[in-house]
Amino acid sequence: MAFSRLLPAAPALAAAMWPVLPTVLLGTVCLLLMIGLGLVFPDLGTWWTAAGIIAVTVAAAYGSHARLQRERTLFQVRLVADAAQQVVLSPMPRRFGNIEIESLYLAAAAEARIGGDFYEVVDTPYGVRLLIGDVRGKGLPAVGAAAAIVNAFREAAYGESDMVDVARRMDASSTRYNAAFPPEGPMERFATALLVEIPHEGRQIGILNCGHPPPLLLHGRELRALDPTTPSPLLSLADLIGDRYSVDFFEFAPDDLLLLYTDGIAEARARDGEFFPLAAWMGRQPPTPPGDLLTALHRDLLRYSRGRLDDDIAALAVRLCRP
Repeated sequence: MAFSRLLPAAPALAAAMWPVLPTVLLGTVCLLLMIGLGLVFPDLGTWWTAAGIIAVTVAAAYGSHARLQRERTLFQVRLVADAAQQVVLSPMPRRFGNIEIESLYLAAAAEARIGGDFYEVVDTPYGVRLLIGDVRGKGLPAVGAAAAIVNAFREAAYGESDMVDVARRMDASSTRYNAAFPPEGPMERFATALLVEIPHEGRQIGILNCGHPPPLLLHGRELRALDPTTPSPLLSLADLIGDRYSVDFFEFAPDDLLLLYTDGIAEARARDGEFFPLAAWMGRQPPTPPGDLLTALHRDLLRYSRGRLDDDIAALAVRLCRP
């Protein structure tokens, strides 16, 4: 009797893993088995249990169909996200001459591959130029704004000799996008950005900071935050607060490690609410290749936040190799 009462559960469990036809076949087998048991044991209440098996099998078949439809939809969404990722975050070489670069990207949205953080690296006649930034907001709604900024940087980085002109073209592209696709709600959509230029022949880097967290430079065991002398306006806000951009220059010696990051890293929280101590963490790192540095950062971030990220995360690690 106990065994017969479990038969209606079989097709219900099968619907969680199997397609529609195997689920229906299993329900049919359970129904025939119940009828056979009823012939041997007349007091089992065969017809009530058989009716339950039929009802559960029909419901399980529909549930299996709905599950497969959701899985197909999710698969298509991931294909679209992968295509969008190729637009915003195109694959980049790991080495430009004697400059070694690695990247890290983690989206906070549960099923998103990309979000509002962005980065790009291009090798231009003026040197290797890097971009990292963060559109206000997170997840897929910020992807279009990030794409507009990255595409403007890709074009301007090759055509403009001055990083100030590159920043102005990025601001103009971001402003045009926001005018064409206004953000939802009363808050304006803006973006922080950090431009870095590493000349081919020199060891001095130029940095233009548009309200972005300052990069960290590890020289041996000495850690330094490369704060701007005069902060430049955030992208899309130049019309409101002026377009006075400034470039700062810093020494960048062989074997130095430069970490560019978005605020999702510095603002990752532990369970007690404490922020991730990025500067202290960076100061403890030994001289290591950029890929190993970002691997350790990824591991320690997830461990610190218990796998829960509240914001998108992007980072670039750069090392100047010896000739």
